[in-house]
Amino acid sequence: MRNKRVPPGPGPAAAGPTAGKGAANPTLALAAMLFAVSMTFIDQTIVSIAAPSIIDELGLSASGMQWVVNAYLLALAAFFAFGGRLSDIIGHRRVMLGGTLLFVVSSVLCGCVPAGDFAQTWLIVFRATQGLGAALMFPAALAVVIAVFPVEKRGRALALFFGLSGALTAVGPLLGGWLTAWTWRAIFWVNVPIAVIALVLAAMAHIPETRRREKLDVPGAVLVAVGMGLSVLGFQQASAWGWSSVATWACVVGGIVVLAAFCRYELGVAEPLITLRVFRDRAFTVDMLVLFFAMLAFVPVFFFASVYAQVSLSASPNQAALYLLYFFIGFGIASQWGGRILDRRGARPAMKLGTALGAVGFALWANKLTDLSMHDQWPYAALAGAGIGFLLAPASTDAVNRSIGASYGEVTGITQTVRNFAASIGIAVFGTVLTHVTTDRVVETLTSKGVPAGPAHDAAGSVAEAVTGNPDAQEPAGDGRVATLMRDSMDAIRLDFAEANQWVFYGMAIALAVAYLCALRHPGTRVTAEAADRASGGPGPGTRCEGG
Repeated sequence: MRNKRVPPGPGPAAAGPTAGKGAANPTLALAAMLFAVSMTFIDQTIVSIAAPSIIDELGLSASGMQWVVNAYLLALAAFFAFGGRLSDIIGHRRVMLGGTLLFVVSSVLCGCVPAGDFAQTWLIVFRATQGLGAALMFPAALAVVIAVFPVEKRGRALALFFGLSGALTAVGPLLGGWLTAWTWRAIFWVNVPIAVIALVLAAMAHIPETRRREKLDVPGAVLVAVGMGLSVLGFQQASAWGWSSVATWACVVGGIVVLAAFCRYELGVAEPLITLRVFRDRAFTVDMLVLFFAMLAFVPVFFFASVYAQVSLSASPNQAALYLLYFFIGFGIASQWGGRILDRRGARPAMKLGTALGAVGFALWANKLTDLSMHDQWPYAALAGAGIGFLLAPASTDAVNRSIGASYGEVTGITQTVRNFAASIGIAVFGTVLTHVTTDRVVETLTSKGVPAGPAHDAAGSVAEAVTGNPDAQEPAGDGRVATLMRDSMDAIRLDFAEANQWVFYGMAIALAVAYLCALRHPGTRVTAEAADRASGGPGPGTRCEGG
């Protein structure tokens, strides 16, 4: 049967307070939620800067390090909607506090990873539990902000919540560069004081507990987690298994089939994990497609640009952080303009401009990677960042405004699931491309210097799977012919790695170009303030739009 439920909004009218002493303090509550969710945004980027140092100290492979980054994003995507529904059922404040504690405990354990064979498994497991903590914390924190602010002040509070928390993504690389200079383990431990501040502010804010009497869609949560996990596993392991491997395509196709089964199941359940009926709105569907293809580049660029800077440019972690700052300068400036365009003309112009600039910026940036000059690349990095900045907030805000009677939390659950799943796919696919192209380029370099094909391929595979920062200090040891030629070829190998990264950045440009084609399909309508208030405050027959 079709889903007929119209979920109530998460505001105070949705459920009465069941806990809390005294009146809630909205300002303190907002501050507490911002500190809490800041950890989730910082952790999307901070690990990228430390990646070469982690690989070097723990002896991880490059694909293993990609799993460390991806485990967090994948868990966040797979369980975000589950976290939102759980907080609706057992209480927003309770789930926010539980998610924060799980996140910070996992952070401490990530920083305490022991050296040895178990290191990679340890990091991947606790990065995944970090992602689970973030998936519980973020939607609950959003619901708390909506619950404590009256409707007439909710818009400004949400703008501040999304604006400041999103801007904190830029803090990750800078903080990561500074902390990694001391020890890379500190990038995880820094979450402890932030979490303490969030928990203290939450206690002082007297946040009321709100909940709804609903069933938790456990089968839906299992299906979406399995589907996402299988598909990302296939893309990620293609670098090791090969694209012709049955296992690779079994995982990719199997994941897609499970996700299709999830969608079919959700349409027939009375209280679904994700309200898929919002996709009946063409504008919402276009928003999601633009976000998906844009996020294939947005989060992955931090990982690949950071490793490129530390390998091909021989940059230190701090220098790599400054390299990423060029991207964020463009992103930050364009974000302000994107919001103004959204207010005046709707999301379509902002998305068209952003996707076009992003495609051009990433393509020009890719073309300059082989110059091995950080100074020559900054205009194109800033242009790529500006493209993402123009489109990200308008696409996300337009999607949330089109909730069609669903709560902000439910629709944000969809947008965050799409964004983080796309980021996981991007890291997996581009990581596989990088490994394959690096291997091929290094083989060509070594065979041109007289190394036999077999040893050259083995050495090239080692280079591709053991990417470390400061390559001058990581030259191969030994007196054998291959080791000697490898040492003599380090400049050429750095260029090989830059050429491999070109493929990745051109891929990001293509993703933005596809997003542009999707943006052209947006109807150009704008959601009125009246409709947005009705969507956030409770059930309604739909949203009233006007031409833009």
